[in-house]
Amino acid sequence: MKISLPFHARILAAFFLTAVSTGSVSAVETHSAASIEQRLSAVEAYFSNTDPSTSLRKSDGTIPQGLTTPAVGVPGPGHNTWMMVSSALVLFMTLPGLAIFYGGLVRRKNVLSVLAQCLGTTTMVAVIWWAVGYSLAFAHGSPFLGGLDFAFLRGVDAKPNPEYSSWVSQNVFSMFQMMFAIITPALIIGAVAERMRFQAILAFLGIWLFLVYLPVTHMAWGADGLMNGVWNPRAAIRAIDFAGGTVVEMASGWSSLVLCLIVGRRMGYGREVFAPHSMVFCMVGAGLLWVGWYGFNAGSAIASDGVASNAFVTTTLAGAVASGTWAFAEYLTRGKASVLGFCSGIVSGLVAITPACGFVNPSGAMVIGILGGLIPFLAVFKLKAWFKYDDSLDVFGIHGVAGTLGMLMTGLLADAAVNPNLLGAAAQANGLAHMVGHGLWIEQLKAMGVTFAIALIGTTVAAYIVKAIMPVRISPEEEHSGMDLAEHGEEGYIL
Repeated sequence: MKISLPFHARILAAFFLTAVSTGSVSAVETHSAASIEQRLSAVEAYFSNTDPSTSLRKSDGTIPQGLTTPAVGVPGPGHNTWMMVSSALVLFMTLPGLAIFYGGLVRRKNVLSVLAQCLGTTTMVAVIWWAVGYSLAFAHGSPFLGGLDFAFLRGVDAKPNPEYSSWVSQNVFSMFQMMFAIITPALIIGAVAERMRFQAILAFLGIWLFLVYLPVTHMAWGADGLMNGVWNPRAAIRAIDFAGGTVVEMASGWSSLVLCLIVGRRMGYGREVFAPHSMVFCMVGAGLLWVGWYGFNAGSAIASDGVASNAFVTTTLAGAVASGTWAFAEYLTRGKASVLGFCSGIVSGLVAITPACGFVNPSGAMVIGILGGLIPFLAVFKLKAWFKYDDSLDVFGIHGVAGTLGMLMTGLLADAAVNPNLLGAAAQANGLAHMVGHGLWIEQLKAMGVTFAIALIGTTVAAYIVKAIMPVRISPEEEHSGMDLAEHGEEGYIL
C-alpha cells in the first residue's frame, strides 16, 4: 500500500537524503548511485511499512547489481522500538500475568507450584528456542516444519529478514516469537494444576513444543508454511491467523483437554469444593494479561502501523465486551455476577479476538466479544459438567473453545479494508484475495482441523512418553498436603 508523505515530511526526507549523498551524515554509508526519487521512495516505505527496495527494482523484479539506498537492509527505529516493547509485554503476560492469575485460582497449598512451573517453562523454552526452536518455526523447510538454517540463532542479527518484516531486526522478531513460545505451553499448566509433578510437566512441555507448537507455528506463520494464506503464495490452506488462534489458543486449549484426561482427576474432584484461594490475585493477573495482550495482538502486525492500531482497538473492545457478557450470563443463570466471571470473560474475549484482531473492524470485534463471552461460559459451566473432565483452571473451556470460535469468526468477518495484505501479492497468487467474504471460513475450518489433529496426536504421544520414563502424578499424601512443600520445600504464605 503506497502512502504519500505530507509536504513538510518530504522536505525533511529530501534534506536527510541530500545530506547522506554529500557525506554530511557520516554514520550512514552511501552504497550506490540511486536517484533522489528512489532514495525518497525508500524513506516513504518506512512510513507505509513496505519494502524499501521496491523503487530499485526493474520491471522484471530484479535489482541492478550494487544498486541500493541507506534505507535498505536496516531496521526502522520506530518499528523496532514497538516490537521490543511488544516482546516485553508478551513476556509480561507469563511473568507475572499468567503466574499470578493461575496462582490465585489454585488452593493456597499449591500456589508456588504454579509459579515454579511458569518460571521453569520460561527457562526451558528460551534454551530450546535459541538452539533449534526459532529455526524449526521460521526458517525455510517443508510446508510442515522449518529447517536448521537459523539453528543457535546463526545469522539472526540486527538486519531485517524481509520475509517477515522489512523494518524489524530479525533478532528482535525472534525474541518476540520466543515470548509466544513461552506462554503457549505455560497455558497448559492450568489444565493439570495441583496434581502433575514439576519434572513431569516440564518434560511433557519440552516434548510437546517439538510435536505440536513448532509444526503449527511454521504452518501458520512460516514463510513457506502450509496454511499461511497471507504471506505464502503457495499455501495449500489459505487460512488467516493474525496473532495465534491456531498457534497459541487452539494448540494449547485442545492439548489441555487431552492431557487432563490422560493424567486424571484430582483427589476429591466432584465431592470437594476447589475454590480459588485468592480472587485478588486472580483479578490482578487478569488485568496484567489484558495489558500484555496489546503486545501479543497489536505487536503481531510486526510494525507500528495502521494494522497494529486496528488490532489495538479490536482487542480492547472484545476483551471489555466479553467480560461483561460472561458476568451478565452468570447473573441471569445464577443470580450473581462474580469477579471470577468478569476475569474469565476478559480472557475468553481476548482469546477469541486474537486470530481476528488485525483483520476485522470494530463492529466485528463487538460481535466476537459477545460470542467470546457467551460460548466459553457455556463450555465451562455446561460442557464440563456433562462430561466431568477435570480441567483444573478451564484452559480448554476458555482457550480451546474461544480460540476455535475466534478462528471461525475471523473467516466470516475478515475485511480487506482493515488489512490490505488480504489482497496482497501472496494472497493474489494463492487465491486468498478472492475468498475474503466468499468462503474463507472453509479455509479456516481446514486450518482448525489440522491444528486439532496435531494437538490430539502430539499431546497423546508426549504424555505417554513421559509416563513411560517417570512418575507423572504426585502421591496421594503429597496431593493432600500440597505441592508447594512436597515439590519445592517452600510455602507461599507464612501465617
